[in-house]
Amino acid sequence: MITTVAFDADYTLVDLLPAVLAGLDAVSAETGVPVGVLRADASAHWAATPHLPAREIRIAAMRESLARYGHEAQLDEMVALFFDVRYANSRPYTGVVEMLAKLRSDFRLGYATNANSRSELCGLGGQFTFEIYALQNGVPKKPAAEFFHAVLAAAQAEPAEVVYVGDTYAHDVAGAAAVGLRTVWLNRGGDPVPGEVVPDAVVASLDELPALLSRWNAAQ
Repeated sequence: MITTVAFDADYTLVDLLPAVLAGLDAVSAETGVPVGVLRADASAHWAATPHLPAREIRIAAMRESLARYGHEAQLDEMVALFFDVRYANSRPYTGVVEMLAKLRSDFRLGYATNANSRSELCGLGGQFTFEIYALQNGVPKKPAAEFFHAVLAAAQAEPAEVVYVGDTYAHDVAGAAAVGLRTVWLNRGGDPVPGEVVPDAVVASLDELPALLSRWNAAQ
């Protein structure tokens, strides 16, 4: 019997890209550094140092971008501006709050993320039984098994009782499945499964979740 549904945050529940672009636009307007440069440097730093905290990666990338255009002295100011604008524009995807309300009557809900989209800063405060943020309280980033063990401990549940929902196959499907959690891959683009681990379910929209989970529990 499924008792708990835990969610990834960015690009699963939180519509991150518009918020990040708004933050980068604000920095570009103040410094003249092109948004394309800011985005390219951020992508390079994410690829090179994925193990670091998300905020540290963003700051390191912005330091490089600003230095290239002679604005390194404005780093602290621009970091503060970026995050102020980023969080001011952070919102859940349309329908997410309503979907969570449908699930809440039957399941404990968890919010478990590698990044820094705090639920209360993204329009999702008070929606979850528990929240887990990687690199806090000794929890490593996904796909480490210890991340999902932390989910199980917070849920007070066995692996077969927990479903993890996310958009990133390697982290949210392969990582969770390795610990025995059930997995739902949010695959909005209809991409083929890229690895040997097969998700327990694939959905194109989170609106499919309530009916899917009800069917799973009814079949047990």
